[in-house]
Amino acid sequence: MGMILLLGLGMVLVFEGLVFALAPSRLEDMLRLVSNIPLDTRRLIGLAAVAIGAVLISWAMSAGAM
Repeated sequence: MGMILLLGLGMVLVFEGLVFALAPSRLEDMLRLVSNIPLDTRRLIGLAAVAIGAVLISWAMSAGAM
């Protein structure tokens, strides 16, 4: 289980780092766009992302990926 968490953290850091390295000006545009979204909507988007991520992880684990 620890290796799966380490793998997931590494993947997140790679993707986040790519955004900062390849498109820093687009990141500023996205931050402005997100700041215009109401707080409750942002919370709902975050919860949906967590739920979808948990389902995908569960599906991958049950399919024997790890």
